[in-house]
Amino acid sequence: MLLLLCGTLCFCACRKDPVPEPPSKDAELTGQKVDVSGFPESVRKVFLLNEGGMGSNNATLDFLRVSDGTYVNGAFRKMNPEVGAGLGDVGNDIAVHGDELWLVVNNSGIVEVLSAKDETEIAAIPVPTPRSLAFDQRYAYVTSWAGAYATGSYDENGNYSVTDSKNPKGQVYRIDLETKKLAGSVEVGYQPEGIAWYDGKLYVANSGGISSQLPPDYAYDNTVSVIDTDSFRVERSISVQVNLKNVYADGTGGIYVTTLGDFWSVHSGLYRIETQIASGIDPVSKVADYVSVSALYGDTVYCIGTDSEFDWGAAHEYQAWSVRNGVRKALPLKVSATALYSLGVLDGDTFLVGDAGDYFNPGTVSCYSGGALRWTVKAGVCPGHFALY
Repeated sequence: MLLLLCGTLCFCACRKDPVPEPPSKDAELTGQKVDVSGFPESVRKVFLLNEGGMGSNNATLDFLRVSDGTYVNGAFRKMNPEVGAGLGDVGNDIAVHGDELWLVVNNSGIVEVLSAKDETEIAAIPVPTPRSLAFDQRYAYVTSWAGAYATGSYDENGNYSVTDSKNPKGQVYRIDLETKKLAGSVEVGYQPEGIAWYDGKLYVANSGGISSQLPPDYAYDNTVSVIDTDSFRVERSISVQVNLKNVYADGTGGIYVTTLGDFWSVHSGLYRIETQIASGIDPVSKVADYVSVSALYGDTVYCIGTDSEFDWGAAHEYQAWSVRNGVRKALPLKVSATALYSLGVLDGDTFLVGDAGDYFNPGTVSCYSGGALRWTVKAGVCPGHFALY
């Protein structure tokens, strides 16, 4: 009887032992070795979407494999050789949802869905001029310029004028997470960029990047469209500042929006919208000027910027800061970059910074930890967007 009981215990224990996950198909991809000591144990990979150049079809996907500290360039083409055209024209956003990696490829009009485990393609979903992503439990939501464009030329005196344009209002498309099929769209403001989900609402930053080039107003949009996800309709619009870019939901009722400004008299900056006011009014407050790049980590927004952003010939010195519950805190981090382009946050003390260089040749990614530069590696052209897996 004792032997039988021991055997039963042994059998049960064996069945409860964790089954090792088989190595991913990309485990053999080689690259540059970097120091990942002290990286969060929860992070398996750090993905980087390199935008490439408009019309050049050279967007690329890099990743840092934390298990062995290998930085791999051009993973999409390596893992999907049958996709002859590569990743496409201008990678605009990246996000991890479960074990899936979602990529927005703007000028190609595609939302790519890959396996986050090995970068192999799951689906390629057509969306007109897509820009940014957000998710709830059922859908992926994608902002779209809806085909807006403006082309122009210079005369003999060097004066620029628009020769052809199209300027419809933007759209937010939703994609069913199960079927990977489009499931409707809703009209928002002009040239929507960032999008965030919180408590059954979508917050969409409208930039007006094309509208600013066109008569009669030559004006940027300055609104955040608020969409109710149950009805999938815009329920209100919130005025913030011109040329809005990124949107972050901190999970406590604060919605943060960045602006690029007008590049002349209105500086870039960060604004907070408070959504938990019983009156139904959405108070907007400025947190700070000077936001060159930004990222959300947990309930905190991290920003890097420079007060000399209008001095186009200056060698800029960049300062970093964070915002939690509307309170700004300076960070002991000074970043050196030729063309500061993107920010990834690993744990509030370790940061990845993309530098676009001359915007035509491969840029770089640098790791800062404890306020100091740790390492730099070669990335793709215009290293623009990070995501953690």
